[in-house]
Amino acid sequence: MADTYVLVHGAWHTGETLEDTARHLRSRGHVVHCPTLPGNRPGDGTAPLGLQDAIDALVHFLEDADLHDVRLVGHSYGGMLLSGAADRVAHRIRRLVYANAFVPLPGEALSDMAPPHYRAMFEGIAAANQGAVQLPFEVWRECFINDADDALARSTYASLHPQPLRCLLDPIALSQPTAALPVGKSYLNCRQDTALPHSLPWHPRLSERLGLFRYVEMDGSHEVLFTDAQAFADGIESAGRD
Repeated sequence: MADTYVLVHGAWHTGETLEDTARHLRSRGHVVHCPTLPGNRPGDGTAPLGLQDAIDALVHFLEDADLHDVRLVGHSYGGMLLSGAADRVAHRIRRLVYANAFVPLPGEALSDMAPPHYRAMFEGIAAANQGAVQLPFEVWRECFINDADDALARSTYASLHPQPLRCLLDPIALSQPTAALPVGKSYLNCRQDTALPHSLPWHPRLSERLGLFRYVEMDGSHEVLFTDAQAFADGIESAGRD
């Protein structure tokens, strides 16, 4: 059965970085969209853009394309955008799939869910780069794409874009916790993901904020979309199915 998926990228990524995953889903008959949202386009790093700009753009994307029964998938920072969009257009969404993604409570910022040293790192980088945050290669290599060889780590790092600091520090405006929304919810967790330390895990610390949810796990790092796009597509399909 053909389903409609919208894949929402994480920080420093674009819709293009999810196209390999989308290709595998499309080969199974699904309709897949991979928008690039404000804050993640070339040159956006120093622009006066924040979390709400990206959420507004995702809502407008769903409305302008008149999409319904959407399986809305968010990777990492994309979970912030899922929660913000679902709060406004839940009637268009069949299921929310958080793929090692942040699940904010009302008034919470991404940085509130990350280790304190991450916020200090982001602020220090932004202060020296006109408000733009680029993930240091050493952090990318060891924490985000730890299942890749050096060549793949370097080539994928070259595809990333600086992110406006506000996207990572702005508190989210939600009318209610995401758990209260009348849509299906899933959490896809990669076992080798160390983008957050295992002492502050994605699951169950953040996943359980979804209330009643489906849990799916798979092998891979935080950047399994680069290291094994087919397996990532498998996980998304399992998490997104009826």
